[in-house]
Amino acid sequence: MSKFSLTPKQIVKELDKYIIGQDGAKKSVAIALRNRWRRQQVTSDIRDEIMPNNIIMIGSTGVGKTEIARRLSNLVQAPFVKVEASKFTEVGYVGRDVDSMIRDLVDNSYNIVKSEHEITVREKAIEMTNERIMDLLLPPLSNNDKESEDYIRYQSTREKMYNKLMAGDFEDRQVEFKVQEDASSPMMQIFGPLGMDDLSMNLQDMLGNAMPKKKKIRRLSVAEARILITAEESDKLIDEEKVQHEAIYRAEQDGIVFVDEIDKIAVDRGGGGPDVSREGVQRDILPIIEGSTVKTKYGTLVTDHVLFIAAGAFHMSKPSDLIPELQGRFPIRVELDNLTEDDFIQILTQPKSALLKQYTALVGAENVKITFNKDAIAEIARVAFEVNESVENIGARRLHTIMSRLLEETLFDLPDGKQKQIKVTKSMVTKTFKDTMADQDLSKYIL
Repeated sequence: MSKFSLTPKQIVKELDKYIIGQDGAKKSVAIALRNRWRRQQVTSDIRDEIMPNNIIMIGSTGVGKTEIARRLSNLVQAPFVKVEASKFTEVGYVGRDVDSMIRDLVDNSYNIVKSEHEITVREKAIEMTNERIMDLLLPPLSNNDKESEDYIRYQSTREKMYNKLMAGDFEDRQVEFKVQEDASSPMMQIFGPLGMDDLSMNLQDMLGNAMPKKKKIRRLSVAEARILITAEESDKLIDEEKVQHEAIYRAEQDGIVFVDEIDKIAVDRGGGGPDVSREGVQRDILPIIEGSTVKTKYGTLVTDHVLFIAAGAFHMSKPSDLIPELQGRFPIRVELDNLTEDDFIQILTQPKSALLKQYTALVGAENVKITFNKDAIAEIARVAFEVNESVENIGARRLHTIMSRLLEETLFDLPDGKQKQIKVTKSMVTKTFKDTMADQDLSKYIL
């Protein structure tokens, strides 16, 4: 079921389709991923002793840290969650508790597994859905005497209507049916922002199971009703206990937790000042990374073999400012490079979802063709690089700002214009940003 059997070179090759440069980081995560497959091949007596080599990525914002981790999880269909270390607080303070990152991971794993199971029962679920829709369009007879004339006429009419339903003739027909309401109450939702996730989870489980499921009548089109009914029928066919068990297992064995902004909880030993809360967060996170048992609504999960990838800019601190115990749990450290003008050119053009390809598709939706001269692309890259150097380095995200500014008027006027082709030239780029770049204060405000 897993795709962890990909070799490190194959993993890097796949990541290259979406991320420019950063070869060191790609290599590190590729090895970490392959090691998961290697661990599954060893004998059981030593398998549990092999722990993942967690990674710290060091680099400015926008250089690809999050994208590497996210693409990695998508590549192998692994449960993945991104959390920001700065959103957690030491136990007793207002904020999220650290266990919530694991509960979020299990939620993601559950959704992946359930989607896979839904595919296996989809054909049967659709069949059952069509029968239920037919019952809404033509309610069953109270008299089930199959020899009666009424029953024979009813079956003939139902067959004709069923054929029309399959042909899509009733998609806009309005039907009424009972829909289960959300069992959650405002009281259950109070606790989340206060960092009492365990209490919120337990209340929801207890009250959600104890309280009767309310249903209300809704009037929808057949097309809208089909979506809800298919989901209900799929739930009936799926073994919920099996899904939950597999979700826990996947999260334990394949799960990836990306802890962003870990530098924000580092303590600058030479800087002085009250750092109790930040160090407290580190000590709260430590047991999760070391290996602990976390209760979730789908069962308990042991974090021993979850892969943790941390990231931070570390402009105001350094990895050695983390507490020694936490440093020891991230043995692999990789530094990502700041992006160059050439990197920006490649980012604009090469990846599968490159920014220029996105804008070409957006403009194409208006039946207009847009092209970018090579000189224009180089100028866009130069502007992005210079603004990053002079204002604040936000990496590849700067390209989104530049492109939005460059094509603002074009995108605004596009629906009302008569142009069928737009050419973006170097002079157009230069003219757009000439005044902005000359005024550094204006540049900060706009770009």
